[in-house]
Amino acid sequence: MKREGSRWYVILSCDDVPAGPLPATGAVAGVDTGVASLVTTSDGVHVANPRHLAVTADRLAGAQRELARKKRGSRRRRKAVARVAALHGKVRRQRLDGAHKAALALVGCYDVIVHEDLRIANMTRSASGTIAQPGRNVAQKSGLNRSILDAGWGVFLTVLAHKAESAGRELIAVNPAGTSRTCSRCGHCARANRVTHAEFACTACGHAAHADVNAAVNILRAGLALRRAAEAA
Repeated sequence: MKREGSRWYVILSCDDVPAGPLPATGAVAGVDTGVASLVTTSDGVHVANPRHLAVTADRLAGAQRELARKKRGSRRRRKAVARVAALHGKVRRQRLDGAHKAALALVGCYDVIVHEDLRIANMTRSASGTIAQPGRNVAQKSGLNRSILDAGWGVFLTVLAHKAESAGRELIAVNPAGTSRTCSRCGHCARANRVTHAEFACTACGHAAHADVNAAVNILRAGLALRRAAEAA
């Protein structure tokens, strides 16, 4: 049993559940996770990031202000706590629902799915730093941290792993280093290649593409290289 606010949930766990492999499609894809789009595939498909927390931010901020004004131990404070918890719970359920839908679409279309091996806890570490080593660009980094957590990359990748295993799909995680700055056509890697968040233009060969699609192609290529190396070994 699990309690979430005023709601109770029954959690069931089953052993030896037979997998239900999906028919082979012959297709492979690299997927780039992002803030503007939750997922972008190497085929150029973008899955929108609904930004559930940002949408609820004003209501949540109002509920938290109300909570701060209530007297501790009072009945009104308990009601205010329940309201804040209900809003957080709604965002959590919306994020999970979106992750399930996005993952289901991917495993339905591709036999092999390659994604970045993200260390999300490290990526969203406190922007303020420490007294000895204070952070830089704290406001910008804090905003990026909120956007990453709101996108729910960790939830999505966990759901994707479960669905891929159940459907008999192959999931490969690759090192994300350099994938966003490397040209998918000529291999030139430079910070200047990333013109804007969405625009990629190689300074060596002139190849231009959506930055997330270019990254997804690089991710796919790295995953297939790992796969070939594993098969050769």
